[in-house]
Amino acid sequence: MAKTTAGRFSSFLRATGVAIALAAAAQATPAFADAQFQRWVGQFRATATSNGVSGAIFDRAFAGVTSPDPEVLELARNQPEFNAPVWQYFDNQITDESVGNGRRMAQQHRRTLDAVEQRFGVDRNIVLAIWSIESRYGEALNNPRIVRNIVRSLSTLAYADRRRQKFARSQLIAALKILQNGDVDVSHLTGSWAGAMGHTQFIPTSYQTWAVDMDGNGKRDIWNSVPDALGSAANLLRQNGWRPGHAWGYEVVLPQGRKFPAGRMTLAQWQAIGVVRANGQAYPRANDQAELKVLEGRDGPAFLVLHNFNMLKRYNNSDRYALAVGLLADQIAGHGQLSRDWNRPFTRLSFNETQELQKRLSAHGYYDGEIDGRIGPASREAIKALQGRMGMSPDGHPSKELLTRLRGQ
Repeated sequence: MAKTTAGRFSSFLRATGVAIALAAAAQATPAFADAQFQRWVGQFRATATSNGVSGAIFDRAFAGVTSPDPEVLELARNQPEFNAPVWQYFDNQITDESVGNGRRMAQQHRRTLDAVEQRFGVDRNIVLAIWSIESRYGEALNNPRIVRNIVRSLSTLAYADRRRQKFARSQLIAALKILQNGDVDVSHLTGSWAGAMGHTQFIPTSYQTWAVDMDGNGKRDIWNSVPDALGSAANLLRQNGWRPGHAWGYEVVLPQGRKFPAGRMTLAQWQAIGVVRANGQAYPRANDQAELKVLEGRDGPAFLVLHNFNMLKRYNNSDRYALAVGLLADQIAGHGQLSRDWNRPFTRLSFNETQELQKRLSAHGYYDGEIDGRIGPASREAIKALQGRMGMSPDGHPSKELLTRLRGQ
């Protein structure tokens, strides 16, 4: 897996007030707290050297790391995307911007994508969709509010987060070995609070296993080399069993008034009981095994997913994630939107309208975050506050109805 915990940069775009307060409190904490952390660092040094990390590399990596990062612990405790409605997740991942930028990146990096497809057999649009979801085509790597010192982040989790302690220790040792190998120096070993790194967000152990030197400069640099990052993502999929030339799945229409079997059947068997493609076309490989996915039940979109869908889950073990990659890839390729949309309790805004809503929230003094067209916790809290002032139900939804009322003021 590219990561085994929620390390995607998109999960950072949230309200940071509590984390900032924690950071301020940490500065006023008595010195013994840092001393305890330093004792832990000293003990972990012995663990790292016994696992093949040189003492010199360890000392260089931990130079200046004198205390745990309180924001990392706050982010680890609060990951609302896991409980978000289905429509909210997809609305933030598949936008006019992500599709348009994907098509521009396809042109800009055409030669790299040609080479990636030839070497690994992974469709370029799948690779572009992963790049979008993981780091917004690299945009997130330039955000100082997001990018962190990997050594400090992972040592914080290994020191203070019992749930992630084992994971963080193994990733920290792997990160130190990346430094030792010379692919990146200490100042550029950066990533998310959970240790995911570079354009395509590999945790250190995934980097060790699947990262490739696609540009031929002798280093596997997923932070600065787009070819290395995209090639590494494709290599992960191919090494885990990606089938070149095969689809990830199809949107389907379900016949009314019948139940459906659990598990996998051939596409021919699904068609025999009335489950057909939403675009009316035939299934290209009728004998391929497929499983039905309905994230919102019968009233929402339905999909028959194939072997390559499960390969996307090797990157991130989530049905939502794999569907988002597949659907975004399809739209970048020009296949159009879903025939049956997600069920929202409001009228959805376009990407430009969402940016306009954020600007209007900011003008009213309710929002001071990025005007990025993505509705995260900070935007939702601002919407709730404004809805309350306007006498509307404070549901936090970025609705056409709210924007219309704001335009009338």
